[in-house]
Amino acid sequence: MIMAEKIDREDWLDFVMDTLEVAEATGPIDNVREVAPDIVPTPKMVREYFSSHLYPYPERMSIREYYQQKLWLQVELVKLQNWVQETGQKIVLVFEGRDAAGKGSTIKRFMEHLNPRWARVVALEKPTTEERGQWYFQRYINKLPSKGEIVFFDRSWYNRAGVEHVMGFCSPDEYQQFLVQAPTFEQMLVNSGVRLIKFYLSVSRAEQARRFVERETNPLKQWKLSPIDLEAQQKWDEYTEAKNAIFEHTNSDVAPWTIVKSEDKMRGRIETMRYVLGRFGYDGRNSEIVGAADPLIVTEVDNLLDSSGKLQWVD
Repeated sequence: MIMAEKIDREDWLDFVMDTLEVAEATGPIDNVREVAPDIVPTPKMVREYFSSHLYPYPERMSIREYYQQKLWLQVELVKLQNWVQETGQKIVLVFEGRDAAGKGSTIKRFMEHLNPRWARVVALEKPTTEERGQWYFQRYINKLPSKGEIVFFDRSWYNRAGVEHVMGFCSPDEYQQFLVQAPTFEQMLVNSGVRLIKFYLSVSRAEQARRFVERETNPLKQWKLSPIDLEAQQKWDEYTEAKNAIFEHTNSDVAPWTIVKSEDKMRGRIETMRYVLGRFGYDGRNSEIVGAADPLIVTEVDNLLDSSGKLQWVD
């Protein structure tokens, strides 16, 4: 029997880190154009990297660096939650994106050390017969936060403009009505005191295909694979058109969209945490730890508009 005191601390740390995220992708990253560490990204550079779907880092974030950064950012998230509860804030974080983009896993890392009494995840099943007879937004209203709460939407009301639209689960009239009503609905939320942040997690076609294969072969992830997932690759262009329409019709000053490059899930999670923490002036905030989100990984849709106001983005 090996005594605990004889185990080297660094070896033990390596073992723990290697076992906690064993399912993460380790393959190559597509469309890499490396950026030197001393380069400060300009707005033009940000538009180019997002519009051409370029990735700035040739290597995925190491598991050691990931855990070290995640730990300290999660400490900041606990501070944020305490501030939200004490001041009666109401925060909604919406996570959208293609299948296998990493929405659920990102939310999971946000939630790991938060008090579940004041933070919860909403991931609704398909509407019931009763819900299909209601105003479309009605079933989401009951899931909104009360004072002091943080709510994470793992997919949201944008199902109507994404999956439902592409797969033919809603009528053209219902789709058009949603695009008209969504900005008003979100304006009402913000006017009522809700702090609304909307993320779209972006992933390349090749990376999505790799993750689908992983879901097929990994018994711990097979539950994630659905018939709709299997059609996602074949309907790639249709989902791209739907995504662009969402940005065109529902990006607003009060509820802007923020895009996260999720090609490397771990780096994407870290930068998403930084972005959220940077949005709030909570008590005890450690600015050195929070820093600023990497603009080549996380950026707002407004930063990708050309001079005519049109979105320049290839996906």
